[in-house]
Amino acid sequence: QVQLVESGGGLVQAGGSLRLSCAASRRTFSSYAMGWFRQAPGKEREFVAAVSWSGDNTFHADSVKGRFTISRVGTKNTVYLQMNSLKPEDTAVYYCAAANKYDSRRYYVPTGSGEYDYWGQGTQVNY
Repeated sequence: QVQLVESGGGLVQAGGSLRLSCAASRRTFSSYAMGWFRQAPGKEREFVAAVSWSGDNTFHADSVKGRFTISRVGTKNTVYLQMNSLKPEDTAVYYCAAANKYDSRRYYVPTGSGEYDYWGQGTQVNY
């Protein structure tokens, strides 16, 4: 079992920035692909960004490309989502997720919510 704890959410102003963090409870974090999803009120959960277990490959949704950046630090068992130039439509609860099925695929970046095995409790971002 892996526990994921997000932090860093809050209230931002026009064009502001936030950095979300997701800390994983297990050392095997290094073999997990990691992703960020978000859910706005009245909408379905949507993919935001993900990084392969190796850290060699990332993928960002078109809606955040060029503004958000996902990264991971293995020594800290932590994945980050740097969010710049925030917009009103970025308001949502942001969830961190971990996928443990792709350790044999160095560059694979899962983008579907069904591909992930563990989820955090979420952190609120308000514009």
